[in-house]
Amino acid sequence: MTLFNKIAGLPGRYMGPVILLVAGFALFCPQACLWLQTAWIAPLLMLVMFGMGLTLKTDDFRILLLRPRDIIIGCLAQFSIMPLLAYLLGCLFQLDAALMTGVILVGACPGGTASNVITYLAKGDVALSVGITSINTLIAPLLTPFITWLLLRESITIDFMTLFLSIIQIVVLPVVSGCLINLWLGKHTQKITGVLPSVSVIAIAVIIAAIVAHNAQKILDTGIVLFAVVILHNLLGFACGYGVGRLLKMPGPRTTALTIEIGMQNSGLASSLAAMTFPNLAMATVPGALFSVWHNISGALLAGLFRKWDGRGKITADNHQSGDSLNER
Repeated sequence: MTLFNKIAGLPGRYMGPVILLVAGFALFCPQACLWLQTAWIAPLLMLVMFGMGLTLKTDDFRILLLRPRDIIIGCLAQFSIMPLLAYLLGCLFQLDAALMTGVILVGACPGGTASNVITYLAKGDVALSVGITSINTLIAPLLTPFITWLLLRESITIDFMTLFLSIIQIVVLPVVSGCLINLWLGKHTQKITGVLPSVSVIAIAVIIAAIVAHNAQKILDTGIVLFAVVILHNLLGFACGYGVGRLLKMPGPRTTALTIEIGMQNSGLASSLAAMTFPNLAMATVPGALFSVWHNISGALLAGLFRKWDGRGKITADNHQSGDSLNER
């Protein structure tokens, strides 16, 4: 590994601390970050999704044919458990319309690529994690707007078509473009996959800094309530995912993957959708930003716990190969 690759890879290796430091700086020194524009959120997330597409291979989708039951369980669990938890927590803590919208969007979004990395670190079934993330991302244009409309239709006006088109623009087109380029120019794209995790972390850090800096005082005003909702949403998602895996008697590595996949959402997408489709609800972008910070911390801690409980079984060679192909994206 060259010195350049080592330096370029540092943000990807220290994702949690980097995002935490950026969020803390933006919160307590917002004036230094106000030059970052919330209008950059969508393009930056498109860059992250494009990078995800560049790392996907046809083998990542083959699991749908080989193990459709596991994929269906993951999809149903993610798009039912997390939205329901978001709605219940929002009602329990009596969140206002903007924060409720942001929390619901987090719950209604698919999992993010960070879940694949955490699953690998936790010695879980990486192939299953990548498969669930990929399929959920592709069906999100239909399910995310529908779930959001279903849960929020009585409190705010939901434009289903705007949400649908936003997800197509931000997620599907970049991911599909990345997949096609990787399919046609795989030998060339492999040369840059090593730096993609760092590019993604930097992009997400800028998104978080922009959101937090422009809403710093409001975040401090909401304080413990918003943080409690975000943390509980994530931890309850982990608990429910683990419970589903155990209830259905899934092997240990698969239960690990399901646990992490359900608890970790594509919160950057939630913030971007909030900014694009609910411009009058500025605070709707904040739950996604805080979730991005917290789930990287909780995910790393959970991975450590699962590694200590590795007496359940070893990762298969296929899992190692899939994990290596992720390049810690």
